Amino acid sequence: MAGFAMASWAPMVPYAKARLHLDDADLGLVLLAFGGGSMLSMPAIGWLAGRYGNRRVIGAAGFLMCLALPVLALVSTLPLLAVGLLYFGAMLGAVDVAMNAHAVDVERLQGRAMMSGFHGLFSVGGLVGAAGMSAMLASGLPLLACALFVSLAIAVIVFSQQASLLRGAAATRGAAAPAFVFRLPRGLLLLVGMLCFVIFLAEGSMLDWSALLLRDFRGTAAASAGIGYACFSVAMAVGRLTGDRLVARLGPVWTVRAGAALAAIGFLIAALLPWEATALLGFVLVGLGAANVVPVMFSAAGRLPASAPAVSIAAVTTLGYAGLLLGPALIGFVAHATTLPAALACVAALLLLVAASARVVRR
Repeated sequence: MAGFAMASWAPMVPYAKARLHLDDADLGLVLLAFGGGSMLSMPAIGWLAGRYGNRRVIGAAGFLMCLALPVLALVSTLPLLAVGLLYFGAMLGAVDVAMNAHAVDVERLQGRAMMSGFHGLFSVGGLVGAAGMSAMLASGLPLLACALFVSLAIAVIVFSQQASLLRGAAATRGAAAPAFVFRLPRGLLLLVGMLCFVIFLAEGSMLDWSALLLRDFRGTAAASAGIGYACFSVAMAVGRLTGDRLVARLGPVWTVRAGAALAAIGFLIAALLPWEATALLGFVLVGLGAANVVPVMFSAAGRLPASAPAVSIAAVTTLGYAGLLLGPALIGFVAHATTLPAALACVAALLLLVAASARVVRR
């Protein structure tokens, strides 16, 4: 549900840019609101999930998220677009923290690594959202009708699945949560969070800029430009659905090192080669490379003994979402000063730094 909702926004970005007559710098600035909404909600959600349980948070935030996409399809001014993205980011951030904390509970009950597989289903949702929205737009359906259909699908998923979630598993360990919610992460948690910052920035680049790269630099029609994020999501889903076995074989350090390096190569191919096919190949490599880096980090954070899983994951995810907050704006400003391909090449350089820092996850 979360991947489906987030990816449905990607094909809508060029429409919002055209409707409001924004340049790259303006668009990058307003996209700050998406990551900002997530970051503002996450510390409080870590506390709420630790106190009341992940099940209630997922259900409430999931239903509230249904309002976001129809609003984003209608807004006609820059302030309203910013408010809509702020709200969308806040609800998606709430679901994100609670569902990952819930995944840690399930891993504990099963006694084995499962986080990559869960994130694989997030990517499956991303594939369905990007490809489905692109297909509806290409068929000629109005943007608002497409957004309403997505919102209805989100509501059906939440309503049908909420009863199957664990009841109160996090609450029993969440008594100490208030002592940790507003404390800045330190030590290993801070280092893992900074690596998440870069990976989330890279994933956000795919969400917010892949369609524009295809449309403005590779000659793809606007209605079909969302296929770039769909290719990224397919690759990420494949990588994550096989990721638990990969982590068991390679170990967490080499999973992070090889994955970040492969994602960097993908960005360079998409940015430097001037064809649509090579851009799509680059997006596939980014998806395969980045697939299992964040699941490895989230599992490690969720097992830290000092606090409830929701609180640790909220801290790491908040730093990660800072990449979504700052990344679109930074890429927009660099693209405005140079070109969008040059800005995406800078993301490749950051991913090489992640690969060089992979030993931090050994512990």
